[in-house]
Order: sequence, then C-alpha cells, then structure tokens
Amino acid sequence: MPPRLPIRVAFPRPSAVISQGTPRRLLLPALTSTTTCTPTSTSTSTSTTALSSRGVHNGWSTAPARSKPRRFNQPSAGLPALTTGPAAALKRRENTTPLRAGVLATKKGMTSMFVGKARVPCTVLQLDQVQVVANKTREQHGYWAVQVGAGARPARNVTSPQLGYYEAKGIAPKSELAEFKVRGEEGLLPVGAQLLPDWFQRGQYVDVRAQSRGMGFAGGMKRHGFAGQEASHGNSKNHRTIGTTGPSQGSGSRVMPGKKMPGRMGNEWVTVQNLKVLKVDNELGVVLVSGPVPGPKGRVVKLQDSKKRKAPALPHREKAVDALKERHPDAEERLEMARKTHLDMKERRQARTLDL
Repeated sequence: MPPRLPIRVAFPRPSAVISQGTPRRLLLPALTSTTTCTPTSTSTSTSTTALSSRGVHNGWSTAPARSKPRRFNQPSAGLPALTTGPAAALKRRENTTPLRAGVLATKKGMTSMFVGKARVPCTVLQLDQVQVVANKTREQHGYWAVQVGAGARPARNVTSPQLGYYEAKGIAPKSELAEFKVRGEEGLLPVGAQLLPDWFQRGQYVDVRAQSRGMGFAGGMKRHGFAGQEASHGNSKNHRTIGTTGPSQGSGSRVMPGKKMPGRMGNEWVTVQNLKVLKVDNELGVVLVSGPVPGPKGRVVKLQDSKKRKAPALPHREKAVDALKERHPDAEERLEMARKTHLDMKERRQARTLDL
C-alpha cells in the first residue's frame, strides 16, 4: 500500500486576496484595498487569519452587510402596515360592509311595471313578520351583526333549546333565521322590533342572496356548457358525453381536482348584486326589485343594501330608525321583562324535574 501524501493547505494568491479597490467575497471587511501585494510572511499570515475567521460565530459570508436590509414594505413608503387579527380583518372589510341590517323576504314571482316609458321586469318579494331577534357585538362575538327572523313556526316543531332562546327574547318561534353583518354599533337595532318594507328607499340598490333552483343530476353540456362531440364520422352513441377526463404522462394519469364533469346542478347560494328597488308597499308588505332573483317561488331570500353602491341617504336612514323606534317605544322594557320571565320559568322547570 503506497504511503499517504501529506495534507496540503492551499493559500489564496495575493491577487485573490486583494482586488482592485473592492474586497471580494472571501475577504474580511478588515482587509481593504490599501494592503500591499508583497509576497512576504505578513501577507501569508493575514490570509491564514482571514480563512480561520470564517465560521458560524463570525458568519459564513465575509461580504459587507447590506446597507438597508429592511427597505421593502416600510410604512414610510406609503404602504399599509402588515397586520393580522380580528381588528385588522374588520378594518379590511369596512368599506364592503353595509351600514344597516337587511331583511328576510319570500319570493312570490315575477311581473313587470312601467318606469316612465320603459317596461321593466321585476320580482315581488314579500316580508312576513320580520323581527329583530338578537344583536351581536364586537366585544362579545368579535363583529357587529343583527339576527333577523321571519315567518312563524309551531312550538311543537321547535327544539327545547330554541324555545328557551325565543322565550328569553319575548318572541314567538320563527321559521327562518338569518344574520346580517353591519359596519358598526350604530347599525344595531332594538330586539323585538318589526321591519317593514319602508326600511328600504325607492330607487336605492340592494343585493339579493338565495339558493338557486335545484335541477338534479345534469350532464356536462347542460351543467358546464360543453359543445358535445361530432354527430358522424365514426362517432357512435357518444354525442353528448364529455370525452376524456384524465390526461396522461405529465399529470400522472389521473383526474385533476376540480375537473368539470356531470353532477348535481343548482341548489347553491347565489348573490345578485345592484338590483334597483322599484316599489315599496307597507300595506301589502312587498318590495319590488328590478330583474330576476335566485330560487323558485316560495324561496326565502336575504335582502340588504348593496355593497358596491352608495347606501341610502342619511335622512332616509335616520327616518327609518326613528319610525322603527316609534312603533316599538318599549322594546328594552319588554326584553328585560321577557328575560326575567324566562329565568323564572327555567327555575320552575328545573324544580319540577327534581321532584320527578
């Protein structure tokens, strides 16, 4: 076996240690261009010191530090500060959150009416015993919202916890419940107050949200608008099929997630924005909005001020709230009385259960 060669230590050449006025990457900041290139023992010791100083404690890179390592995305640059949390999330949604609560309405069908000389199709939405059930606050729930109920439901068809919930509010059980987020505390309403069609202003814009018609199992042509296959030239009994579903090789011979295929169509939440309120009638309890609304006849829809248009004028908003308070001047007293009655009845029920 041949003898092992001695370990050779390679020292950098003087030209590599000292460059023309600017230190290279392997040069410590202490080594500047003022060092002379003399092949003496002094330069060799300096090079050895430079190599031995590189490490975890001294930093692997001997390049000079960046002058502005955090110069990107600074508040002084006019960009918003990167923040997280519930308060920041509410701040981001502030401009797209309506000022007022909405209502629950039932779609009765479509008709048309003349606006000037133009015949405009419209949808009839009827309000049925729409009441404010509860308010949600930023301190207790993390956001501002108003819970609204509509219709009526027999007590025998309501669970015991729900009966106690309505009992504490002093409200009869509702068939539908929905929640409408509002921008701030000024959007909250007294519990038990009834919302009428005059809550909306004629000419304002609203957003309508509801579940679309359920159309059952549908093919690719009806569900996604596929063109179908050829009618002839060798095509046999595959005129309305979607064709291949899984690519090969590059995609791994599999069906990609989200592939458009036949399946259940409809029965999804759909929002139609910027519908104009054409008529408001308190006697009939209806609101007429322009254009179509998702869902079949009899479907309960959510009706609220539009997010992308200006809210109703401030005088109308103040007038609507004042009218609501005039119709229910003792809303707070009724709520407090209902809570006391609920606690009293709760104690009686518990005592009866213990006796049994």
